[in-house]
This record gives sequence, structure tokens and C-alpha cells, in this order.
Amino acid sequence: MPTPDFIRELRATAGHQLLWMPGVSVVVFDDDGRVLLGRRADNGRWSIIGGIPEPGEQPAAAVVREVHEETAVHCVPERVLLVEALERVTYPNGDVCQFMDICFVARAVGGEARVNDDESLEVGWFEVDALPSMESFAVNRIKQATAGGPTWFEGIGER
Repeated sequence: MPTPDFIRELRATAGHQLLWMPGVSVVVFDDDGRVLLGRRADNGRWSIIGGIPEPGEQPAAAVVREVHEETAVHCVPERVLLVEALERVTYPNGDVCQFMDICFVARAVGGEARVNDDESLEVGWFEVDALPSMESFAVNRIKQATAGGPTWFEGIGER
């Protein structure tokens, strides 16, 4: 994933120290109940779509932008699925980040799924009972989205 300009500017003065950052992710369903996934260029793994909001950008707007930028699909966020502080990540260059992820459930309303930028190797729609191998980050969010129920908050209640 390319590093946004505002983060490069922060790193110029912050060095490699921990940056606490917002992140968004989204479980997008089509009218047939399939979920939209992208195979990430940075690690080759399938996952739900996500990214970093631009400064001042609302989280729901960031989800809509990220989905379209990465997959050419237009979506409408329907609800907040969960809010969770993720584990710290240390990148190969030594930069340390920790993200507060706000995950949404969204409905696809147009566009045809395709690779639309350099962040994905492949994109596609998958039946919920026929998902490719994914990390728990994506699997847990898809399970939560298909289970329905209220917004889930880490540390309060059971997943």
C-alpha cells in the first residue's frame, strides 16, 4: 500500500516512533449475499477492503472511497459493525503504527469488481461459505457481519 503524503510528512519529524492512526475496513455484500474481497499486493493474502482516512475525512466516506479506489465497486455503508484497537505493527523500514479500526457493513450499488489500483492483485465476490484462506482480521469481521446484531466493541461482550 502506498503511504499517504500526510503520513510521510509526520514521519519526517516523528521518525519511526509509534503513530496512533485511524483505519477503516468494510464488509461489502452484493444482492446475492456474496462478500467483496481483494487479494492484497503487499502480502498476497485475501482480505476485506480497508484503508486510512485522509485528514478530515469522515470514516464512512473513507470506506466508500477505498472500496471504489481498490475495486471499482460503488457501495453504501449501512452500519458500523465494530470498533477495535488493533495490535501494533512494525513495518520492514522500522516504522511503528497502531490503528483504531472502524469496520462497516456496506451494500454494493454499482460498478463491476476489478483491480482498480496497485494495492490489489485480484478482487472478486465470494460466497460466505466458500471464502479463500484469510487472516482472522477479515474472517472475524465477515462472521460478525453475517451474524447481525448490534455494533461490537472490543473488550465489552463476547465475539
